[in-house]
Amino acid sequence: MDVLEADLLKEIDPAELGQRIRAARVAKGWNQTQLAGQEISVGYVSRIESGQRRPNAATLETLAARLGVPTEHLLRGVTAREYDEIKLTLDFAELSLETGQHLEAETQARQAVDRATLASQDEMAFRGHYLIARALEGQGNIDDAIIELEALVYSKRGGLVRIKAAIAMVRCLKSSGDFTRAIEVGERVMASLAGSHIDSCDEAVQLAVTVASAYFLRGDSGHAIRMCRKAIVNAEALESSVARASAYWNASAFEAQRGSVANAVPLAERALALLAEGQDTRNVARLRNTLGRMQLELDPPDVNEAMRHLEQAAEELVWSSASPGEIASNRLGIARAYYLDGDLLQAREACSEVIAALNGEDPILTADAEALSGQVAAAGGDLDGARRAYRRAVFVLTGIGADRDAAQLWFELADLFEDVGDIEASRDAYRSAAASSGLKSRPKVRAGVPQL
Repeated sequence: MDVLEADLLKEIDPAELGQRIRAARVAKGWNQTQLAGQEISVGYVSRIESGQRRPNAATLETLAARLGVPTEHLLRGVTAREYDEIKLTLDFAELSLETGQHLEAETQARQAVDRATLASQDEMAFRGHYLIARALEGQGNIDDAIIELEALVYSKRGGLVRIKAAIAMVRCLKSSGDFTRAIEVGERVMASLAGSHIDSCDEAVQLAVTVASAYFLRGDSGHAIRMCRKAIVNAEALESSVARASAYWNASAFEAQRGSVANAVPLAERALALLAEGQDTRNVARLRNTLGRMQLELDPPDVNEAMRHLEQAAEELVWSSASPGEIASNRLGIARAYYLDGDLLQAREACSEVIAALNGEDPILTADAEALSGQVAAAGGDLDGARRAYRRAVFVLTGIGADRDAAQLWFELADLFEDVGDIEASRDAYRSAAASSGLKSRPKVRAGVPQL
C-alpha cells in the first residue's frame, strides 16, 4: 500500500469503508465466512463491514485481494483512473461555464454526477450539482437553479462548495426579487459557519457582502452598509484580493444606489484592480460593466472611459458564464453611452437589440431600455415617438410591485414625461414611484365636508 492509500485509510469513515467491502462481497456472491478465509476471523469481518472496526493496511490488502478489487476501489469507491475521469469531467464543466457554454456545462456536470453517484463519490457529486445550478443560472433558468441549489445549501456537508452554493442561491433569489428569502438563506448559512475553520475564508466574506446587498435592495441600507464595512475589515485581515474585491464592489454599489456616484467609482475601480489579479472572468466582466455604467452617471459623464470599460466587458461577457440579463444590461449601457455622445442612430439600434433580446423576460431592464429609447427619440425631435416609448415603459412597469429599482425608474419616467409636455402622465408616474418605494398617503378628511 502506498503512502497516499495509507493516508486515505486513516481518514476514511469506517462505516463507508465497511459498506464498500460488503458491497464487493455481495457482488461476488460470497458470505462473510468465505471472505474471512483462513487469515481473518468471521467476527472481525462482520465488525469491519458494520463500521465498528477500521482494518489495518495488511488486512485491507488481504480483503481486496480475496475480493479481486483494487485497494483504491475500497478506499475511494472507484479506481484512480475512474476517479480522475470524473474529476476531469467536472473540471471541463467548470471551464465550459467560464467560457459561456452553459448547455455544454450542464451536460458534462450531469454526466459527472451520474458517475460519481454510482461510485459513491459524494463530494464530487455535490460539486457536480453546484455546477449544474450555475449552468442553469447562466441559461436564465433561475427557478430551476434555485431548486438545484436548495439541497446543497441545506446540507450539513459540502465545505467551501456549500458556501459557493449559498452565494449562488442568494444571488438567484435576488434576481427573482425575493430579497427576504435571499437574506434568510444567507443568514442561515452564515450562522452555521460561526466558529468553524472556514468562517473567515474568501467565500465567507463573499457570502456576507452578497447578503448585505440583499438587505440593501430590501431597503435596510443601514444594516447593509454595516455588514459591508465589517466584511471589508475581515477581507483586509485575510489579505485576499478576491475577498477584498468583493467587499469593495458591494460598498461601491451601495454608494451608487444612495446617489453618491462620485464616491462609488473609486471603490469600483479598486475592486476591479483587485479582481483582475485572479481568474474570475465572469465577475471581472460584470464589475467592468458596472463601473462603465457608473461613469455614465457622473456629473459630467465620463463617456470615453465608460465606453472603454463597457466594450471590454462586452467581449468578456460573451465567452464567460454571463446570463442573458447581464449581456443585455451591458448592451443597454453601451446604448446610453452612444446617446450621451450624441450618436442617436447607434443608440436607437442598441436599444432595439436589448428590447428584442429580453422579450419581456426582465421587466426592469426592458422598461429601462424603452425609457432610453424615448430619450433618443426626444433628442432627435420625435416627441410623439418619445411619448409612445415612455408609455411602453409604463406598461411594462405596471405589473411590478414595490421594488427599489422600479421606484427609481418610475421617478425618472415622471421627469421624462414632463420633458415632453405630458403632465398628467408625469403626475401618475410620480405616484407610482411613491407606491413602489412603499410610501402611501395618510387618511385625511376632505375640507368642507361635514363628518357624522
